[in-house]
Amino acid sequence: MNIFVAKLNFKSKKEELEAAFAKYGQVTSCKIVRDKETGRSKGFGFVEMPNDEEATAAIAALNEKEFDGRVIVVKIANPKQQD
Repeated sequence: MNIFVAKLNFKSKKEELEAAFAKYGQVTSCKIVRDKETGRSKGFGFVEMPNDEEATAAIAALNEKEFDGRVIVVKIANPKQQD
């Protein structure tokens, strides 16, 4: 399941985000989206978890909870739009 994470602290690290989700199950990928020109975090990212039950548990546990000094939003990611 692909999970969208918003309202991240701009200083949050990929490893910290991955560790938070790994408490609930296997994480296959974790990415914090960054500005191409500045390299600065855009404040959101994506976490991929192969087991839907574990992913659902992570969403329930982490949504609207404090992470790295900010209250984050965690939900199922919308599929990418095909052009």
